[in-house]
Amino acid sequence: MPVLYFADAGEAADLAAFLGRLLHYDKAAAVRLQAQAGGQALAVFGRPPSFEVLAIRTARLLKPYESGIDDTLDVTVSAGELLDALDEAGASAVVPAAVTGPPWAGMLPPRGGWERVPGCPDAEALRALVKAAVAEFRSRVEELAPEARTRSELDRVGREIWSREIAGTGVPVRIAHAAASLGFLRGDAVDLLASGAWVRLRAPYGSVALRRTSTGLGGLSVLL
Repeated sequence: MPVLYFADAGEAADLAAFLGRLLHYDKAAAVRLQAQAGGQALAVFGRPPSFEVLAIRTARLLKPYESGIDDTLDVTVSAGELLDALDEAGASAVVPAAVTGPPWAGMLPPRGGWERVPGCPDAEALRALVKAAVAEFRSRVEELAPEARTRSELDRVGREIWSREIAGTGVPVRIAHAAASLGFLRGDAVDLLASGAWVRLRAPYGSVALRRTSTGLGGLSVLL
């Protein structure tokens, strides 16, 4: 199998942290790997089920490569097997054997054509928005009688909160919640971008994307 060589140990460690978070939400998680930029970067796509979004983490790669790593690398693998194969100290990883990809792995956002969506709050405001939404969810759950705290009722409360729009952009709070929970929403830089049927929140340590079902920013769908 091909071997990935990361630009430094930090890139490998950040990818390991991302994979660990995905596995926290889904122990059987799969990720799709795509080499990009002529083999200088690796894009890793995953879907944490709790958030119903597509999470994207990139890592810088070294050249030259062994075993022909270039833009032709495109494979879906087990997130757990990839994490086990990561040598953080050596900044490398053997690509695991391919697995049958889940439906979402065949429907990725485009590589180009992204344009900034106006009106997105800054990173600090998004973190505050997520913090307030989490606090509201917990408060509303605590107000429920014990016998009323069913999975369906918790899901209903969660959908109501996480489906609210971010500052009138038409993008749900869920996308910022996912970015924060996955460790992406750190630092100060953040952009809300759109390309065709997709919208994406790009933060310093990764991106979170949703596919749109209409020509406007409304009607955002979950990834099947």
